Amino acid sequence: MRWHPGRHPHQHSMMNDTFPLLSTTNIITNNNIDHNNNKDLLGTKNSRPIRFVVLAPYGSDEQYSLDKIMPAIIAAVKSIEDETKLNKYKYLGWEHGAEIYFVDTQCSSAIGPLAAFHYYIRGKVDVFLGPVCPYVLAPVARYTSYWDIPHITSSGQVSMFDDKNSTFRILTRMNGSFSRMGQFFNQILQRFNWKTVFFLYTDHNDRSKGHSLCYFSLASVFMSMGPKAVELKRSFDEEQEFAYEDYLQDASMKSRIIIMCAKKETVRKIMIAAYQLKMIQTGEYVFINVELTTGLDAAQRPWEREDDTMENNFIAKEAYTALIRVTPKMPQTSTINSFLESVQKIARDEFDINYGREEVSTYVTAFHEAVHIYALGLNDTLSEGHHVINGTMITRKIWNRTFTGIAGNVTIDSNGDRLVDYTLFDMNPITGDFEAVMIFDSLSQQFFEVEGKKIHWPNNREGPPPDTPPCGFEGELCLAEAELRSQLVLIITAVVLSFLLLFLFVVFILVYRHYRLEAELASMTWKIRCEDIVTASSDMMYMAKIGSRMSLARTSLSSDTMPLMNGTRNICGQNSLPRNGIYRGVLVSLKPIEKQRIELTRLLLIELKNMKNLQHNHLVTFIGACIDQPHASFLVTEYCPKGSLQDILENDEIKLDWMFRYSLMHDIIKGMAYLHSSEMHVHGNLKSSNCVVDSRFVLKITDFGLHSLRQQDYTPTNRSPMLPHNVDDTHYAYWRKKLWTAPELLRLWLKSSECNDNKQIQQLHSQFMHGTQKGDVYSFAIILHEIILRQGVFYLGEENTQSPRDIIYQLANNNGNNSTEHSTSPLLLRPLLEEHMADEAVLQMVRRCWHEDPNERPDFVSLQSIIRRINKENESSNILDNLLKRMEQYATNLESLVQERTADYLEEKRKAEDLLYQLLPKSVASQLISGESVRAEAYDSVTIYFSDIVGFTNISAQSTPMQVVNLLNDLYTCFDSILENFDVYKVETIGDAYMVVSGVPVRNGERHGGEIARMSLALLNAVRSFKIRHRPDEKLMLRIGIHTGSCAAGVVGLKMPRYCLFGDTVNTASRMESTGQALRIHVSSYTKTLLDKLSEFDLVLRGEIDVKGKGKMTTYWLQGMKTNHHQHLNGSNSNVENCCCDLDCIQDIGDVSSYSEIPSQNSQSGSHYELQQLPQQSKQQPTTLSTQQDSSMNNNSSSPPTNLPTTA
Repeated sequence: MRWHPGRHPHQHSMMNDTFPLLSTTNIITNNNIDHNNNKDLLGTKNSRPIRFVVLAPYGSDEQYSLDKIMPAIIAAVKSIEDETKLNKYKYLGWEHGAEIYFVDTQCSSAIGPLAAFHYYIRGKVDVFLGPVCPYVLAPVARYTSYWDIPHITSSGQVSMFDDKNSTFRILTRMNGSFSRMGQFFNQILQRFNWKTVFFLYTDHNDRSKGHSLCYFSLASVFMSMGPKAVELKRSFDEEQEFAYEDYLQDASMKSRIIIMCAKKETVRKIMIAAYQLKMIQTGEYVFINVELTTGLDAAQRPWEREDDTMENNFIAKEAYTALIRVTPKMPQTSTINSFLESVQKIARDEFDINYGREEVSTYVTAFHEAVHIYALGLNDTLSEGHHVINGTMITRKIWNRTFTGIAGNVTIDSNGDRLVDYTLFDMNPITGDFEAVMIFDSLSQQFFEVEGKKIHWPNNREGPPPDTPPCGFEGELCLAEAELRSQLVLIITAVVLSFLLLFLFVVFILVYRHYRLEAELASMTWKIRCEDIVTASSDMMYMAKIGSRMSLARTSLSSDTMPLMNGTRNICGQNSLPRNGIYRGVLVSLKPIEKQRIELTRLLLIELKNMKNLQHNHLVTFIGACIDQPHASFLVTEYCPKGSLQDILENDEIKLDWMFRYSLMHDIIKGMAYLHSSEMHVHGNLKSSNCVVDSRFVLKITDFGLHSLRQQDYTPTNRSPMLPHNVDDTHYAYWRKKLWTAPELLRLWLKSSECNDNKQIQQLHSQFMHGTQKGDVYSFAIILHEIILRQGVFYLGEENTQSPRDIIYQLANNNGNNSTEHSTSPLLLRPLLEEHMADEAVLQMVRRCWHEDPNERPDFVSLQSIIRRINKENESSNILDNLLKRMEQYATNLESLVQERTADYLEEKRKAEDLLYQLLPKSVASQLISGESVRAEAYDSVTIYFSDIVGFTNISAQSTPMQVVNLLNDLYTCFDSILENFDVYKVETIGDAYMVVSGVPVRNGERHGGEIARMSLALLNAVRSFKIRHRPDEKLMLRIGIHTGSCAAGVVGLKMPRYCLFGDTVNTASRMESTGQALRIHVSSYTKTLLDKLSEFDLVLRGEIDVKGKGKMTTYWLQGMKTNHHQHLNGSNSNVENCCCDLDCIQDIGDVSSYSEIPSQNSQSGSHYELQQLPQQSKQQPTTLSTQQDSSMNNNSSSPPTNLPTTA
């Protein structure tokens, strides 16, 4: 190892030379080697010593001065070299030792960066250690990030160095970041319940020096305190005299917790001043001193000075009882002691420096550990084959790593900062020494108390003092407390008076309600005289049945709001009670009371009053009761003319869809939910016959309440204690009525049959008759089953023949006990319910409602939510509303259906018109669609094209019918696509014959000859490349004939109208084709004359030939187009060369099944066409097309036929 000190301060001034820092001795490396070449020399194996450049100030009083850290760095390098000698693979790259360059930066932001730059350009640096001054570190760290050289420092805790993404990406900080100090102090404040603290710290008044480390260290604590921290801090310059008392008095008016950061001597002066201001003696103040570094003398007595008086030392000792010191953690271990001995020896031997325990600080140990962690990172980098000076790679190996240092485990986080633990020191009042009482672990963010140690709070307090005086800093809280106390007295008085008034008001209300209840009970508004009820005639009943205006008002029964109805006579004295009657002009329902003797007890009077006051849309209104004796007694209720739900369900003529059924279910649920929440609490006899429907299709529940009047007189018999005296075991109707009763209520009946005590039997009978809310839910489930199946109550299936009595006994015994003789099955018995019968949600609701355990059954409030979810699409108040909604939906659907059908019709009409446009010329088709008659026309000059396939008969004979059809379809699809590019009209196809005309029905002057000629050349050119699907090697031989002349054209036929041409020109054009040759275009002299006018076509004389019916004719071959006119071959509209006639392309277009041909008939002797007017049809209806032909044709070629009709 070789180390090279910079210019030693004892030798000469640092400013004498041009750059005295570089005036070193025994520098081995060549100054001409630059840094980039250095990389190439090293490779993955180091061929020279590792070069350290250490940047720090020399000779300062700070613990990071160069004379204090040099021995530690040299000791670290020696230890690594010694270990390398023992094991050369432990630290790769150290085979040639190390060179260390120590540079005195004087904390100058100019000297430090220049020194770094000097060593960099001379390639004498592999790693930078330092600088330690923030304003020197910043530019150097920027350089090293750019140079990609590892950079480790024990300083730089300032938050500006936290950015490691770009600016300081290579910088590793061995003393962590001050930003973590904010987290640490937040933990202290939370632990001791302090919220307000005052900061007193040293800073430079001379701004050219920048801020002090104390300023930077407390900055994160300032930020955590928020905006109020601005008013809770004071700074001072230690190099200037100032009055500490003024600062402390300012602090005492703002907080009781004072955080300080200054040198030891300054802190001692502040604490003595606090003692003189009586801030220590009260025990209300706590001082916390932040020491940015610590050493082996951390447990010393900072209050004691040998050069001061004993009195001042005593005052300082008393003052320090209120001081807590916060320092970075420095463990007292044997490793530290060994390190101290090694450093002291190096300092003495190499530098002639006396190195004491007080010199060993966290800065010194940090530089020692920096060398070790660099060696670890270098070893990992070289092991992977990278360069020694690959700063990025080495730095990444250093970061996010934990290793064992001289002070214990050292953890570098993922941001390249060491996790620094802090120690709280408190003075032992007996020994006067500061002892570690608590340790803050940065990794876990938790405090750990030192065993056997505790904080001695000032003035022997048991706990930490509050941060604010009890009465505030100016006594404002005590004044506020006195005011609060007086206000509290007023508030308490007001509250007591309010409660007293409230109590009196409640008493008044209770008394008033009591007297009003008594008055209502005494008035008996429910009482009806028998003479007020008259019988209703059959006509009245019929009017009510069909939905007359008779209905019961919900709010009043006064005669001025009711339709008056005259009955025949009152019901008093009649032998039997009618089911209906008229009360005050309103049709009502009469329910007889079976009791022979009625006693108007107070409970009965209250129940009658509650029944009278009960009003709900889905509960039958109770009008009153007649209990006159010896006349018959009966109950008077609202009349519902549509009958009971049971009647509706059993009537097969009434169709109920699921919307109706859901509405019925919901009406029952709403009525029962209100009934259970009312004074009635329970129905007790819910069944489908007790659910009635009024004239507005609203379902209402009846026969609830007044159980003492509704049940018959009970007389026990020997046959069965629960059977009435007029009922035996075979009474079908009686047992059927019990099928809605819950099993747990039936068990009460079974229990009474085994009881001999009449009193107990009477009690069980009363419980059985009154029922329970959960029993009502079970009854509702049975009604749901009736609504779903419409097969009657408790339907078990077609094959089940159990009587109601057997079902009742089986239900009563389905409690796990089969000892009774009536029990037939240990399984639970329920009506038939299968998955396909209703929606799954409805089935689930039914099963829950008839659950054997009453506690598992839902209440009606829950059922209301369930039915809303099930019927959310048709949710309404009653059936009538649902009917109106359904009609509205039907009308909407009908309107939508009409629109859809109209759109379909228009689409079909468009398709029919498109088909008509394909069969007839567009002008002719438009006339037919509009209902106009189409007149036949004579044309002076047109050109007609005929073509035929030579050898088509042989091809057909050797092919299947479908192959022939596909062949023709492919060919004509190709031809049709070509025709679109010319001013021509395709007349028809007959087998392999193809007929085209130009000049019809739209006249085009003398262009028709050229259009047909160019089209013929295009077709002939296309057929040469045409391939037959099933015979791809065989070529089609197309024969073409063209003739020009006059003709007549018109629509022929009624059922299948066709646009046909008439005249000798048609026959002649056909003869031109039949007398022609394969793959040639045969042209008549008439056409040749027309084409010569265009001067575009190349024609060759064929000579005179014999033409059937025409004699000798001179004809020509159309060879092609002249060279300078070849571009006109493509027609008048678009490029013919883009037409698809290749086999694969035609297959993509479609098979023959995609097309349809309209058959026509041909005659060798010509045809005589009779043109008739088409019948008038709607403009929207397309015409059905057909063709009619006969067997004669005029042979005159010079003029149109004389017998041609004039209209078509």
